[in-house]
Amino acid sequence: MRLGLNVGYWGLGITSEQQLELVQAAEDAGFDSVWAAEAYGSDAATVLAWLAAQTSRIRIGSAIFQMPARSPAMAAMTAATLDQLSGGRMIIGIGSSGPQVAEGWHGQRFAKQLQRTREYVDIVRKALARERLVYEGEQYTLPLPDGPGKALKLMIGPVQERIPIYVAAIGPNNMQLTGEIADGWIPIFFSPEHVGESRELLEEGARRGGRTLDGSFDIAPTVNVSIDDDVDRARDQMRPFIALYVGGMGSRERNFYNSLVQRYGFEDAAKEIQDLYLEGKKDEAAAAVPAELIDTITLVGPRDKIRDRLAVYRDAGVGTLIVSPVSFDPEERTRMVRELAELS
Repeated sequence: MRLGLNVGYWGLGITSEQQLELVQAAEDAGFDSVWAAEAYGSDAATVLAWLAAQTSRIRIGSAIFQMPARSPAMAAMTAATLDQLSGGRMIIGIGSSGPQVAEGWHGQRFAKQLQRTREYVDIVRKALARERLVYEGEQYTLPLPDGPGKALKLMIGPVQERIPIYVAAIGPNNMQLTGEIADGWIPIFFSPEHVGESRELLEEGARRGGRTLDGSFDIAPTVNVSIDDDVDRARDQMRPFIALYVGGMGSRERNFYNSLVQRYGFEDAAKEIQDLYLEGKKDEAAAAVPAELIDTITLVGPRDKIRDRLAVYRDAGVGTLIVSPVSFDPEERTRMVRELAELS
């Protein structure tokens, strides 16, 4: 099982220099990859270019490029450029984001995401292969008909023969699609105890695409980490983040993270967290997150507990564990990166 480092959103909590030191420590410790996120602050591509310029081996991944923020052709251009700048270290992670960001920030309708994702990946692959972009889909048509557009091909090629494309997916249908079309899956709030259900969905999609999920398909969950001899203190570090997603990322009728936690068997807790959060009681919502849920979807506690839990992820078939150390202290984050490398 490889280790990846998720640096999250740039500029929040620690300085750029401190963030770079963390990434360089991860590279020195043997981490396989570093991943940057984007929401409506820092963008992932700029961060990855900056990191690639100051590292030499560690692979760089987008977790995730927001599909509503870029045309498929732009995603291919960005990926090819980053692959060249990094000497062939790029991994493309894409996702549909959510309706609030897609429609409120990017002005893109959040609809027909399954078909949009399928076509998006098709076009990115076609562009990276430097084929002329002629595409007729339900969501994308290239070139546009009855206009001056020409069927163009990418002016530069990536270093890698095939840049891997990972998809961030939560719902069952999206997971099936990921198994069908992607090289990897980036889940959030991943539970290794429920990997059987997830693998069934991925394999069903793979069969639909006429392939099997052999060793080339990567399950790469993003997992928050707090290594601390005081397990309750470590759990408390996770509560606000989990409450934000389970309670506030979406409406009462449409919250993908809340639905996921319910599928894990935490129906009552999910409802309580959401009710409290949407009433503006964020502290109470965080306090309502069960310890069992925290232990299920994060890595928390002393070294021995973390070591045992890492083995559970490995046995679940995780190929890349993308970790996000949780601490306001930059030195603590670096310590956790080094300890994770030792424990794995």
